[in-house]
Amino acid sequence: MSGSYPLFLFSLPISDPTWIFFLVLAIILTAPLLLGRLRIPHVVGLILAGILVGPHCLNLLERDSSFELFGKVGIYYIMFLAGLEMDMASLERHWRRGLTFGVLTFGLPFACGLMAGRMLMGLEWQAALLLACIMASHTLVAYPIVGRYGAGRHPSVGLSIVATALATMLALLILAALVGAHTGGGGALFWTLFALKCAAYGAVVIAVFPKLARWFFRKYDDSVMQYIFVLALVFLSAALAQLAGLEGLLGAFLTGLTVNRQIPRMSPLMNRIEFVGNALFIPYFLIGVGMIINLKAMTQGSGGSLGVMATMVAVATASKWLAAAATQKFFRLNKDARNMMFGLTNAHAAGALAMVMVGTGLELQPGVKLMDDNLLNGTVMLILVSCILSSLATEKASRNIALTDSTLEDNRGSSHGRCLVALANPATVEALTQVGMMIRNPRTEVGLTGMQVTYDEDDAPDGERQRRLAARNLEKARTAAAAAGVKMKTMIRVSNNIASGIVHTMKEQEAGEVVLGLHHKAGPADSFFGSIAASLLKATRREVMLVRCLTEPMAWRHVSVAVPPKAEYEVGFYKWLEHLGRMGRQLACRMHFHAHPDTSRYIRGYMEKMHPGVRAEYADLESWEDLLMLTSHVSEDHLTVIVSARRGFISYDPAFERLPLQITRYFGAGSIMLLYPDQNGDPQEEVSLFEPATHAIAPRRYDDVSRRIYKWLKG
Repeated sequence: MSGSYPLFLFSLPISDPTWIFFLVLAIILTAPLLLGRLRIPHVVGLILAGILVGPHCLNLLERDSSFELFGKVGIYYIMFLAGLEMDMASLERHWRRGLTFGVLTFGLPFACGLMAGRMLMGLEWQAALLLACIMASHTLVAYPIVGRYGAGRHPSVGLSIVATALATMLALLILAALVGAHTGGGGALFWTLFALKCAAYGAVVIAVFPKLARWFFRKYDDSVMQYIFVLALVFLSAALAQLAGLEGLLGAFLTGLTVNRQIPRMSPLMNRIEFVGNALFIPYFLIGVGMIINLKAMTQGSGGSLGVMATMVAVATASKWLAAAATQKFFRLNKDARNMMFGLTNAHAAGALAMVMVGTGLELQPGVKLMDDNLLNGTVMLILVSCILSSLATEKASRNIALTDSTLEDNRGSSHGRCLVALANPATVEALTQVGMMIRNPRTEVGLTGMQVTYDEDDAPDGERQRRLAARNLEKARTAAAAAGVKMKTMIRVSNNIASGIVHTMKEQEAGEVVLGLHHKAGPADSFFGSIAASLLKATRREVMLVRCLTEPMAWRHVSVAVPPKAEYEVGFYKWLEHLGRMGRQLACRMHFHAHPDTSRYIRGYMEKMHPGVRAEYADLESWEDLLMLTSHVSEDHLTVIVSARRGFISYDPAFERLPLQITRYFGAGSIMLLYPDQNGDPQEEVSLFEPATHAIAPRRYDDVSRRIYKWLKG
């Protein structure tokens, strides 16, 4: 699709910088939201968006100088973050054994890729070497999954981290040598000077950069200056690497490794580095990559690009699996360790993208690129398939390791934090306060905190009215607590987002759990949980109780608890048991636990030891499909507690997706509590350039869009 033609006031492709920047920002905003529903990795999603708007598809945007500039920054940013996010503690603990795995997971794919490039694809030596480097390197795309299951201490994870650092470094060194030979010639003198320059460059970066960073961070605490300093180090290192005859990518990666310990993972500086990269530079680069991909090449030429894509995916996947299997045999590990190593080292993302972009800038001869369209399309397909396979393998291995290697002692979740009660509806203030009083830690002087989030007056025309309502609600809650002789701290939180305000308050107040009312569905366009609870569950791994009270809690005479299989393996298992035990002791009611026999014996053991006065009964719930058996107990003075789990954790069951319909249809006659226990990890720690927080809490203005559309259509 060439040429340009009118479209309203525009001509395609759009060349005006203002509109180009606006459309790129719109893509960055919407592409992850749309493609995330299809479970497409963030990296691949933005590349696909670039293909769609690029010159080889809809031809909406012109690839102007902004893509060159931001693309260069983005490619360095990717490699810098890849080094910065390495777990240096694991590198130190497992480096000896990890080197063996690193050599295998680099060497086997490199050799297989080189042979496949020469024999199966008929590539020139330079192109075959570049292909081998792409296959040999990998990215820890699936690493956040390990944290969710609490499997980070497993030896296979440490081996994979060491292997990643080694494989990435070796691939970038070979790439640098390839570029140097391509641009600088050859001969003994060239390679001697090349080795000396590399050694001098490495010594400067490794010896000087950490000390320089430590001195600067101690002397200057201004956040802007610290960020600019780090960015300057990255580009200085990249420029020095180019002077030494190396590729700037290696300089950016090495800078990330050398300043890794100077920038803590959860520091404000790290947050700013990731924020700017994820918000602008890296997405701009990924969209630019997509714009140069030619989909027509998939069906053109001898055999087309499909054969190249199939070969690259098959060879890269098989060789990475063989490396993990060989390491398993060598160190006598089990199959779960093998699957974990394969899952973590199979994904090709950052390094592959960086290398393929270097290849598109080199020419074998005038007009003939080192990286043609077939290899470019094949690399994109390799990224897509490998990221999916990596996530699936890591998910399965992490789950098995969590089930077999953890003990129930590891799952005694913290129970000493404050109980936070999030208020909003005046009709539920007293009931939620009573629930908080029953489950709070009695050994803490002020173990109960009530809060309500109000919108900033600048964002809400009725802000003052909301603050008055919040003050009345909190006074009502404080009065109810005082009547029971319980001290309750109260606060009003001003925020432009309710869920975000609750999460920040939990951290500031060191709250171990939060109690809030179950959302009242207003119409067909409204969801069961509502935007606040859904966002809260994604933004925190702390215990969340969603409660709907038909009568005041002090009037409950029977509590039925439905527990999913494998709930005992969640880190918060004993914590929620303790909370229910406190509730049962204060209500002096009957508690009927429905659980799988394997889970039930742990529940029985804990209750008999810690709460022997509670009148507890136990029944088997072999399958979650039998949940409706609990409906026979539902009545006005009855509470049904359904222990659930967030998606992707050990006790999660796909049947949880039917809970909204089941609760609405079968449990409407009694009070209900949906309990999400403490689970491993922190969503904020899992955010990286490979899994940005696109599920983050949405602004208030977007919360009611579907409801407004529904009302407009209805009216």
